[in-house]
Amino acid sequence: MTDPSAPQMTAPVSHPEQDGRGQDGRGQIIDGKAFARNLTATIAREVEIFHDRHGITPGLAVVLVGNDPASEVYVRNKALQTHRTGMLSFMHMLPESTSQAQLLNLIDRLNRDPEIHGILVQLPLPKHIDATLVTNAIDPRKDVDGLGEVNAGRLSLGLEGIVPCTPLGCLLLLRHELGSLRGLDALVIGASNLVGKPMAQLLLNEGCTVSIAHIDTRDTPALARRADILVVATGHRGLVRGDWIKPGATVIDVGITRIPTEGGKTRLVGDVAFDEARHVAARITPVPGGVGPMTIACLLRNTLTAARLCAGD
Repeated sequence: MTDPSAPQMTAPVSHPEQDGRGQDGRGQIIDGKAFARNLTATIAREVEIFHDRHGITPGLAVVLVGNDPASEVYVRNKALQTHRTGMLSFMHMLPESTSQAQLLNLIDRLNRDPEIHGILVQLPLPKHIDATLVTNAIDPRKDVDGLGEVNAGRLSLGLEGIVPCTPLGCLLLLRHELGSLRGLDALVIGASNLVGKPMAQLLLNEGCTVSIAHIDTRDTPALARRADILVVATGHRGLVRGDWIKPGATVIDVGITRIPTEGGKTRLVGDVAFDEARHVAARITPVPGGVGPMTIACLLRNTLTAARLCAGD
């Protein structure tokens, strides 16, 4: 099962209020793109070693139901990155009219296919398909998204398991920037099953004191001002303002929203008001170029982990 501690990038143990800010008084930008590039290169080397040892090439199957252009681009990028690490990629592009029974039959075939070590069903699914049922139909050993009940349960119990890609990427960035997280106060804003809940559990397992804020939380800014670590995953652009942030905190912005700009173009923004926050935080992820690249890198890492499970490593 996935151990979030490996592979790790070397980093000194530091206190979030003692360093991190530049000479201009602004917080350092956490370069998720560079970290993901290094992590992917490490995975490619490990894939080669794994193949030499076992004669097995890890294989990832990605299933997309429907014709959403953004999802199609995202899925094809996953396939490209999979090939670059020396793994096999299997794409299943299904029409919107695909029935739940047809999708479950495909998953059953992938579960039994020895060439497939990881299965990812791209979310969201069409409304006529039960996403929870589909997710739990994936063999837990091949559940590289880490969203099935078995892997979610193992995470909640502090046991080794396949961890959801985005929270795992956030954790690796935090470890790289801060070293040990033990004893730090952390706030996760957003309580989704995809990011918020597993992120909180990972931080708890690291020894943090963890709070979760959601739509019914009465005074989220007050909670945020106490947090050494602030992870924001709500989908509401610019929700977190600079005066919400504790001076010297580390801010991980998971949110991503595309907004129009002058000239008919668009740009991506996060859940945190970046310019305001950078004047207060010691470290902060940008959007884009922060958490996003880590998600795909961790998907590849989880696929290698799944292949190792199959080989008995």
